Order: sequence, then structure tokens, then C-alpha cells
Amino acid sequence: MPQLTCQDLTLGYEGRTVVSGLSFAVDAGDYLCVVGENGSGKSTLIKTILRLKTPAAGRIETGGGLSFKEIGYLPQQTAVQKDFPASVREVVRSGCLNRCGLRPFYNRQEKQIAEENMEKLGIAPLAKHCYRELSGGQQQRALLARALCAARKILLLDEPAAGLDPKASAEMYALIQKLNRGGVTIIMISHDMAASVEYASHILHIGAQSALFFGTKAEYLVYAGSDGESQ
Repeated sequence: MPQLTCQDLTLGYEGRTVVSGLSFAVDAGDYLCVVGENGSGKSTLIKTILRLKTPAAGRIETGGGLSFKEIGYLPQQTAVQKDFPASVREVVRSGCLNRCGLRPFYNRQEKQIAEENMEKLGIAPLAKHCYRELSGGQQQRALLARALCAARKILLLDEPAAGLDPKASAEMYALIQKLNRGGVTIIMISHDMAASVEYASHILHIGAQSALFFGTKAEYLVYAGSDGESQ
């Protein structure tokens, strides 16, 4: 049974429909890259999966025991977020907030989860450092560790390498691949077609109705080649 199924979705914003008839399913362990031109509805899809937006039509269902609370999210970082005056440990621990319920503090298990994720992403030595003093790549690692504190089964990533230099981008993609191989299902928006083709197991191409595609990476390469796509 798929972990996540989207059936005949219609998505839009500000009263404008950007995509309709969108259907796909994500199985446990998949690495799905979502591609398409700017304004095609990629970020809107992610926000709809997170239930931050309501689809104009269609539905999203979970399976395999997945709860929406078990989905982690790494959004695109804003200038304000980059200047956040908190320690790396505080930023990472904040990913455990959805585990706390009404408790105004983190318990021992939640603190341990944060420490393990910092260790996993190689930022444990930076735990006491101020987040805004980190490099762009280090900040993204901290935010990815934060998302992992929330993610127990699926991780949604919106352009995780945006703004990073080539070395930091390669390191970020390698970390995401390692997480996927460790059992985390990945759904990632990317404009980096080379990275999508290298790492993804499946590709979702959204845009105009005629450009909708969902399938394996191998199937997408055939589709893109025959359709003259270069996104």
C-alpha cells in the first residue's frame, strides 16, 4: 500500500488554477523529484500535502500507517530565517515541537532525537554555535536535522540546495540520498535536473495539463527525450 496517494488534484492560489488532474502515489522508500517551470504549482503541491492549503478538487490519502504528523518539511529558507538568533541545538530541537503536545518543554527522548540527528548530519560540534553565524551549507544541514526531528517516515524538501555553492550542494544531495537509503521516503522539489536524474527513483513533472507526467526515472528520460523537454 502506498504511503501517500494524490488523486485527481486541482491546485491553485489567489483564485487561479495552476494544475488539475494530478494523480500519483508514493511508496515507502521512494525518492520522488517534483520538477516543472516556475509557477507550475510545485510548492503549492507540497503545502497541500502538508495540509497548509486545501485542494480545489481531489483528495490526498495516507496509507501504510502513515500519519500526517510523521511528515517532515524543509522549506526554502528566507533572509529572515538565515538571521535567526538561536543556537544550532535550539533550532534542531524545535523540530520536535509536534511531539511535545501540550508540554512546554522537551523530554529526554526528544532531546536525544535532536542530538542523534545533529550527529547524523555532521553538525554535532556546532550545537552551541549561533545559527546565523553558520555558512549556508551548515545552516541547511541544521534545518535538515530539524526536519528529521519531525519526520518519521516522509521528508518533503523544497529546493534544499538553493543558494548553495556547488560543493555544499553536492554534500546536501549526498546527505539526502543517505537518508533515503536509510529508509526515509523523499519528496523533493528541484530545478536541478541533473541532481533529479542522478538521485530520484521517480519523477513528477507538473505544469500545463499537457505536461503532466509521473513515472520512474527511466520512464521520464524516455518521455523527456521524445517530448523535447529540457527542464
